[in-house]
Amino acid sequence: MKYISTRGRSTPLPFRETLLTGLAPDGGLFLPERYPDASPLLEEWQALSFSELFQQVVGLYVDGDIPEDDLRDLVRRSYENFGHPEITPLVRVGGQWMLELFHGPTLAFKDVALQFLGNAFEYVLAQSGRRLTVAGATSGDTGSAAIHALRGKAGVDVFMLFPKGRVSPMQERQMTTVPDANIHAVAVEGSFDDAQDIIKGLFNDRAFNDRFSLGAVNSINWGRVMAQVVYYFYAYFRLAAEGAISLGATVRFSVPTGNFGNIFAGYAARRMGLPVEKLILATNANDILHHFIGSGIYRKGEVAETFSPSMDIQVASNFERYLFELSGRNSAQLMQWMDALRDEGGFQVNAELLQRVQAEFASVRADDQETLSTIREVYEREGYLLDPHTAVGLRGAMAQQEGGSPVISMATAHPAKFAEAIKQAIGEEPALPPALAGLEALPERLTVLPARLEAVRAFIGETLGEIPVKAPG
Repeated sequence: MKYISTRGRSTPLPFRETLLTGLAPDGGLFLPERYPDASPLLEEWQALSFSELFQQVVGLYVDGDIPEDDLRDLVRRSYENFGHPEITPLVRVGGQWMLELFHGPTLAFKDVALQFLGNAFEYVLAQSGRRLTVAGATSGDTGSAAIHALRGKAGVDVFMLFPKGRVSPMQERQMTTVPDANIHAVAVEGSFDDAQDIIKGLFNDRAFNDRFSLGAVNSINWGRVMAQVVYYFYAYFRLAAEGAISLGATVRFSVPTGNFGNIFAGYAARRMGLPVEKLILATNANDILHHFIGSGIYRKGEVAETFSPSMDIQVASNFERYLFELSGRNSAQLMQWMDALRDEGGFQVNAELLQRVQAEFASVRADDQETLSTIREVYEREGYLLDPHTAVGLRGAMAQQEGGSPVISMATAHPAKFAEAIKQAIGEEPALPPALAGLEALPERLTVLPARLEAVRAFIGETLGEIPVKAPG
């Protein structure tokens, strides 16, 4: 299996190189040259544990580039510290199905992919004798999950950018209280989109990239999306085990969406043959993707601050992957859209393509008041506490549940990470689980920088002492 760039100007790479490279040299995002067909394997896979299923699904994409026994060991070590034996349990909340993705070490869905990615990075680097400088931008949970996956890992330095004052206090402390010397938390004085643009600028600076061997852990890295594909299959099999569907029947997934990575994993699962009728894209006031699905118009605006900060994004990095697929893998068409987004602030797809989009996706928008009311109503009725992002996703499920196949909502974070929103919704702050208790007392390590590429580039160079590391290849 080789991996190609959405922009069509990079040499296809095997899995290991794709994992370490992150953003393609031509500025595009990697995708597999083809999606493996898993439809003949559904019956064989349905009784597997999460870890067993992970090895089977990911093994199709790794395609022997990591030996089977080594892959099994990486998977075992990645999920042995999760707080639930099923890793991602499917639970019934009233009339709704919820897939709980927050049982990892930082209590967010990003742990599912990043615990594996951290171990895979260390494994590949140890075998090659290389070092990697991981540079990422986060709107909240990716940063803490990446930091906890890579803290203390041999051969890796991590620089994680987040928008100052625009993540929850608990999310920030999960990043800034980690004492390991290879971890560097950076607050930039701007929005997530500003931070994301800086990271893209670093990767597109070939001299800098080669000097420090940049790697990515956010969802521009195919390894992140690949690992998230697994729990779509797992949720489907658990729903079948509950007797809610028969094997082969279709389901829908409602996914709170900011950077389009999690929902693109669902799209990839669908392309692999998982019987997904439709993916429900649930968003907050930053509703650029909701407008696109309704109109075919993708036009960026100002980022609004909401109670679901991980979704406070206008330009979704992973949307490029979907646009590439929508175009029929036509890199020239993709670049026309990307150029129009850069130069004119947006673009529009034609009616035929919009019809295809609407066959694959539905969308729902929830503002802050609707988010809080959903948290309150579910808590009062069921005694189940939602985080704000999960509430947006559940709102999407409830809006779309009539007249179709069963809906599974993605529960993406623990509510205790968003105490202010929870207090406004139910009148009291949530109890802190052990993973979060005590963070207030820990010392912080944090650097604040202006939202400028040159400032971040200089900080990384100074921190690493301008010592060149062996570049890939």
